[in-house]
Amino acid sequence: MCGRLILFNPMEILARFQVSADNLVPRYNMAPSQDIPVIINDGRNHLVMYRWGLIPYWAEDISIGNTLINARGETVDEKPSFKYSLPRRRCLVVADGFYEWRREGRRKYPYRITLKNNELFGLAGLWDTWKSPDGEMIHSCTIITTTANELIQPLHDRMPVILSREAESIWLDPHVTDSRLLKSLLTPYPADQMSLYEVTSRVNSPKFDDPECLVAALPRLF
Repeated sequence: MCGRLILFNPMEILARFQVSADNLVPRYNMAPSQDIPVIINDGRNHLVMYRWGLIPYWAEDISIGNTLINARGETVDEKPSFKYSLPRRRCLVVADGFYEWRREGRRKYPYRITLKNNELFGLAGLWDTWKSPDGEMIHSCTIITTTANELIQPLHDRMPVILSREAESIWLDPHVTDSRLLKSLLTPYPADQMSLYEVTSRVNSPKFDDPECLVAALPRLF
């Protein structure tokens, strides 16, 4: 799964994705139910802030978003929560890192995961718009996951789909609706192009969102 994101260097968004990112500040521990930066496939490819946790347009209650922070790539065209978004409401979730936890007994140890070159990347996502009972329009999104590569496997059996630059163009093309083509893009990112290290337990709480979240944990004695 993918439950926390990092956007350490938002100033690079314009150069990397050719979209403006005015007023964005560095984020070190973005969590579900918060607004996160996404580029939507509306033909203009502009960056917006959407709530993390998809609320399908047909949902009766906003709380469903708490259970839909991720979508499995293998079944994204089958599940009612996602299948209507796949052909027409896709997005890139912009980040330069994410966290995953290794379980050891009853304890969990967090790791920061990035590309080796530390560049920004786009995660495959879906979005939707839900109208609340009082008429408020809420835009939300989910991050698609796939099987973990060799680097992530010791931590978790799933990882977010990091799209290649070529795949990003297809994913954001509003004229592409073929689910078979779209699902073919949802593959594990090459492990040899990624890196990770253990960080402190500070990131376990979403109330902490500062540079200290990126500090490497001290070596553990066994």
